[in-house]
Amino acid sequence: MSKVIALANQKGGTGKTTTAVNLGIGLAVQGKKVLLVDADAQGNLTDSLGYQEPDNLPVSLASVLTKTMMEEPYETDEGILHHAEGVDLMPGNIELSAIEVSLVNTMSRETVLRTYINTVKDKYDYVLIDCMPSLGMITINALASADSVIIPVQAHYLPAKGMTQLLQTIARVRRQINPKLTIDGILLTMLDNRTNFAKDISFILRRDYGGKLRVFQTEIPLSIRAAETSAQGKSIYAFDPHGIAAKAYQAFTKEVQDIGEKQRKRQHQAGLSR
Repeated sequence: MSKVIALANQKGGTGKTTTAVNLGIGLAVQGKKVLLVDADAQGNLTDSLGYQEPDNLPVSLASVLTKTMMEEPYETDEGILHHAEGVDLMPGNIELSAIEVSLVNTMSRETVLRTYINTVKDKYDYVLIDCMPSLGMITINALASADSVIIPVQAHYLPAKGMTQLLQTIARVRRQINPKLTIDGILLTMLDNRTNFAKDISFILRRDYGGKLRVFQTEIPLSIRAAETSAQGKSIYAFDPHGIAAKAYQAFTKEVQDIGEKQRKRQHQAGLSR
């Protein structure tokens, strides 16, 4: 059974894309079939996996969403690229900006991406959607498609403070469009353990949100090597396998897997009790 996870935060620069790449490839290393979906017009996820000119790709997420809106047929694997580290990618590019505008006048505009995801997800154990840094229509579509959300948060005061708006949007999507949507947790990224300030932010987040939401035990350290991976088109495991960031992402991947397994067991037991 497939699990669809949106990585979302309307604040840019929180490590969403790096997390999507390293979580996806981390799950693939564990033998899971993974599809990464680049739902950001900047195409950072596509770029990070080595496709350095996403705007020149013949087929992208925008292409299949257009066909979905127009009710035109397409192959389920149309446009999907295969990465050397064992994940599949549905690339994103600047054409998604035009889709964002088109969606305003489309019927069932919040669920166009969900219609597409539903046609491909049965081939995968996990589908990870890297959302754009906004709460626009494409991000709403991603939340409408997802079973759960992971929120990467940079260990600074303002990004941590700005989460309220995102949590309100998730709650609204749950009420109006996708009642099964849950939050897997908040992931602290770019944590500089040398400073008391970063430790204070970690403490504040756990204090303010830990009672209501999971804050992942794993914290992703600030790492130049992790930042460099996107230019190499590789994961942290291929680029710097023995570094602190690789170890952190391995631990985080295990946490995500454990959540997924527990949820699957609960769903299985609920199915048996019906």
